[in-house]
Amino acid sequence: MSLNNRYDFVLFFDVENGNPNGDPDAGNLPRMDPETNQGLVSDVSLKRKVRNYVAAAKEGVEGHEIYMAERAILNRQHARAYGALDLKSEAKKLPKAEADARALTDWMCRNFFDIRTFGAVMTTEVNTGQVRGPVQVSFARSVEPIMPLEISITRSSVTNEKDIDKERTMGRKHIVPYGLYRAYGFINAPLAGRTGFSENDLALFWQALRDMFDLDRSAARGMMASRRLIAFRHESALGNAQAHKLFDRVNVERLHMGEAVPVGDPRSHNWPPARRFQDYRITVDDADLPAGVSIVEPW
Repeated sequence: MSLNNRYDFVLFFDVENGNPNGDPDAGNLPRMDPETNQGLVSDVSLKRKVRNYVAAAKEGVEGHEIYMAERAILNRQHARAYGALDLKSEAKKLPKAEADARALTDWMCRNFFDIRTFGAVMTTEVNTGQVRGPVQVSFARSVEPIMPLEISITRSSVTNEKDIDKERTMGRKHIVPYGLYRAYGFINAPLAGRTGFSENDLALFWQALRDMFDLDRSAARGMMASRRLIAFRHESALGNAQAHKLFDRVNVERLHMGEAVPVGDPRSHNWPPARRFQDYRITVDDADLPAGVSIVEPW
């Protein structure tokens, strides 16, 4: 079933004693906004986790391959489309016949979940066109400043026999003691019609956002969990209200000893730092919603 409604959504997830998204250009420190000290998680990182979840949950299911798979060779993926349609590729060029060019791109959308979801630029040596994806995800930002810690670690083993009498190897590990992050997402119904992104694909996407961290465990990332997903569903494909005004209805408060104040309120400055999800309260103002807009919480 094709997707006929626009969605704008807010995803909250948290990290405890882990590094949610290290920056390789900064010694793998947790990504941060240097002016506000709020933590950042890239959209690429979140989409990678969605891809990994779908790859595991739908392994071997037709139409759910992952194009941007780890260690994938993209030209080989493109060549499969030419082979399936009995077309001959020309270096860096699409077929001259518009119908053939469109058929190649459609084949890629039908077979690869992440192409019909996030889109792809496939104008490589073996060209299968470009796809603008209906699902877009923003950088995630922590609701409060984070305080990354650098932890010293050691190992009791050595690599080479000649080093057996040397002291143990020292290393460093970067963690965020606790951080609650908020990301925004957008689902464009007209683009979904072009790529074939369906209601079933949407249900799978919601499921991936819920469970993606459970298939992404590692010692480096600590304890991560998706906490809440709030989606604004529009009756029309083009939308019934501006996304930023809808997002303003989602608020986060700090809780302490029975008192609740908005995040950033000076009254909370002397409170202990948040160390668990229960130190926050997420509320949604559902009064007087714009006509044609409803609130959906898929899980």
